[in-house]
Formats: sequence, C-alpha cells, structure tokens
Amino acid sequence: MSLTFTLDPAVTPALRDGVLDLWTDVSNAGGAVGFVAPVSRDEIRPDLVRQLAAMAEGRNRLLVGHDASGEVAAAAFLAFNSHRLQTHWVMLYTVMVHPRHQGKGYGRDLLAAAADAARGFDGIEAIRLGCRGGLGLEHFYRSCGYQEVGRVPGAIRVAPGDDRDDITMLLPLV
Repeated sequence: MSLTFTLDPAVTPALRDGVLDLWTDVSNAGGAVGFVAPVSRDEIRPDLVRQLAAMAEGRNRLLVGHDASGEVAAAAFLAFNSHRLQTHWVMLYTVMVHPRHQGKGYGRDLLAAAADAARGFDGIEAIRLGCRGGLGLEHFYRSCGYQEVGRVPGAIRVAPGDDRDDITMLLPLV
C-alpha cells in the first residue's frame, strides 16, 4: 500500500496530534529529527507549534503522508528562504516516516512528493536539507538523487562525547 500525500493539509486537532505522535515516535525510535530519545510529546509540542505558526505566516509548508487507515505515517516541512539572494531554493527538514512503516519505500515516496511539491513553487530550483552524520542518512539521500555539498565535522552534539557531522545535501530541481 502506498501513502496519500497532501501539501498544506487543514490543521485540525487530529492532524496536529498525528504529526506530534509521529515526531515523538520517530524521535524515540532513534530518528534524527531534532531530538534525542527518550522524548515526550510535551517536549516536542513547542517545536510543532513554531512550525504551525510559520505555516500560518506562509514561511513554511507541511507535507503529510497518510496510510490506508488515514493515520499520519510520514511528514516533512519545507521552509522558504527569506534571504533575498537565496530565494531560489527551499529547505526540507524534519523528514519523518513512522517506524512501523519503515522499510516499505515510504521515505523515497516522501522525498519524491517533496520534490514534486517544490517544483510547483514559483522560482524554486533546488531543495537543501541537513542530516546528522553517523547514521548513514547521507547514503539514503544520495540514493534519492541528493548530493552532498557540505559537511561540518562534530557540529551536532547528541550527548557528551558523541558529536556528529552536520551534512548538507542538495537536490537540483531543474
């Protein structure tokens, strides 16, 4: 079964809770989405509220994938660059597929849907994303057409003595 993707879905309590649960479950499964396990919904909620506010202001977009039962199974945020010399690319971040759906190709589907969405934005020529080193994520993104364009060694500290590279990936859309 594939996911059904929606760009900028109506932000209902069910959607908000679905994304919050997804973000919590992905974080607690070891996903590199801005938190280190263990984490609670209450710890993630302020970040989600900031994302929803940025969406309401038109700075960010939300792409959500629902599974066959209608549950939120995947999500990613796309952020427009406000710097006048960099408005030709968007940032993709907090790329998440629920742990129960991993290994089904949904991550690739989510990235393809994000690229399709970005191609529909006026003047956007590329997607940029950052990923945490040490997990092999750069290999996955590379297999989806992204290229590594930068790396800052040890820029992400997940725990004392556990620093990871911050890797920048780019997907040209033109």
